[in-house]
Parts: sequence; structure tokens; C-alpha cells
Amino acid sequence: MSEVWHDVREECERLDPEARLVTPVSGRPFGTETTFDDRVVVRFHDGGEERRLDRRQFEVLADRLDDGPIPLGELPAGVEPYAAVLSLAPEHVSDGETLSRSPDDAAAGESPHLVPPEEARTPPERVHDDALLLADLLERLDTEDPASLDTEALTDLYVLLSDVQRGADRVRSSVGEPLLDRLGPDQELHGRFGTVRRTTRERQRPKGDEAVLDALDEHGIPQEWVTGVDPDRLDVVVAVTDLTEDEVYDTDEQVYVRKTGVDEGEKFSRLQGLLDRVDELDEDAALHDDLVDLERRLDEALSTG
Repeated sequence: MSEVWHDVREECERLDPEARLVTPVSGRPFGTETTFDDRVVVRFHDGGEERRLDRRQFEVLADRLDDGPIPLGELPAGVEPYAAVLSLAPEHVSDGETLSRSPDDAAAGESPHLVPPEEARTPPERVHDDALLLADLLERLDTEDPASLDTEALTDLYVLLSDVQRGADRVRSSVGEPLLDRLGPDQELHGRFGTVRRTTRERQRPKGDEAVLDALDEHGIPQEWVTGVDPDRLDVVVAVTDLTEDEVYDTDEQVYVRKTGVDEGEKFSRLQGLLDRVDELDEDAALHDDLVDLERRLDEALSTG
């Protein structure tokens, strides 16, 4: 087995099952399904297409690097997944623009074309995972009295509530568009959990100054009734003159908590812990069922013996 193929296969087998690789030019996400002695099988996530990447083609691509770096933008579409996978192997490096052999700069398993599991999730998957983390936290904390919580727990609760809200709002918007197409005027649609209705809300904004002033003149309305201070122009005046903000602005101060960072890695690690616990519970339940079945069969055997 050639060294290049050995490295490629080894790195593919090390990949987290939830990680994604992305083709350098077309940006198609794909994951490795399995490896064989002569090929790697991958599956593209934008259509479910399964494809085999042959050992010989990896070796040909690696040999081509003897002549120097390969511009990724010039690769045929069929070669893109080979380049993305090869960039994981030791001695091979992609800087996003070219693929080259550079042992001094290479780091096995690292590539700009590799998306870690926590970043590879779709928006609905992120909402699902954040909601699961939030449910676990709510179960463990006394949220009826937030003031009694320690600072770390209170911070985590606020961050997760914020993430779930923002993520759910994005997904709700994407769900609302096709739903609106199915709703006629004054129509309601019913689901298991509730009802939705087509609603129209109007928002007004002034037309251009010229159109507004002409309309006022036509009706004999003094323009002074609607003309006033332009906030944008006032900002400029304050910036270029000795006029102070206190002289022309009333300032209302609002103090609030703002989320400034999220540790997605820590969240994903905690999520994996929860999923492992669920798997253990499932295994315990299966074992319990097996024991009950065994006990039943023993009873039957003894009763007939």
C-alpha cells in the first residue's frame, strides 16, 4: 500500500462521523461513509449522491504535486473531493487557493475544507441541539427564582435562551414562507399543536420630500407643519461644529444584558454527553427487556417440566 493512500485512508477513518468536508470551488458538503483497500466512499449532503473516490486517483493527484502547487480554482468538478480529502493527509496543505506538498507546514487532519461537527449542523439541527441543552439545564436548575442561581448557571441559562430564541426565529421565518403560500385570505390552517392564520399588517413610510411637499401645497397646508429637524443632518452638524450633543439631544439610558460570545465547542461537548446518557438508558432498557423475556421463558420451561 502506497504511503499516500495509507495516509488518506487513515485520516478518513479518523474523521468524526458528523464532520463535513467541502469541495474547494463548488462548495458542496460531503462526508466519508466507509473506506476499502482501493477506495473511499463519500456521500454528498446536498442531494444524497454517493460516490467512490479511487485509490489510484489519489496517487495520481499526489504525484502531480511533484511539479508544484495546484490552483484549486482550475480543478475539474470531479477532482474537487479528491483535493479536499488529500488536504487532510500529512505533508499536504491547502491554503484555500492552492493544494501543495509542504511537510513543514502540514498538520495531519487539519484543512480549510474540513468543517467540524458543531459547525456542520443545519439551522434546524442547531435549534434542536440548543433546545435539548436548554431542557436539560431547566431540569437541573431552580428557574423559578433566577436570583438564587450562581453566576455561571445564570449566564449559561441566558445564553441558551438567547440561542434558542434566535435560532427558532430563523427557522420560523423559513417555515413561514411556504406556509404563507398555502394560506388564502382569511383562511386558517390547523395542526396538532395549534392554528395559524394569514394576517396583513401595513407599515407606512413617508414618500420623498418633493412628493409630500407638493401634496401639501395642493391642499393649501403650510409646509412648516410637517418640516422639522432631520436627525441625520443633525448628527453631521454636531460632528463638524462646536455644538454639543447635550444641547440638542435628550439621552435615555437603558441597561440590559447582551450576549457577546458563545462557546459552541463546549455546547457540543455537553450535547454529546447527553446523547451518550440517552444511549446508555436505551441499552439499559433493552437489557431489562431481555432479562424479563429470559425470566418468562424460564418460568414457561419450569412449568412445563
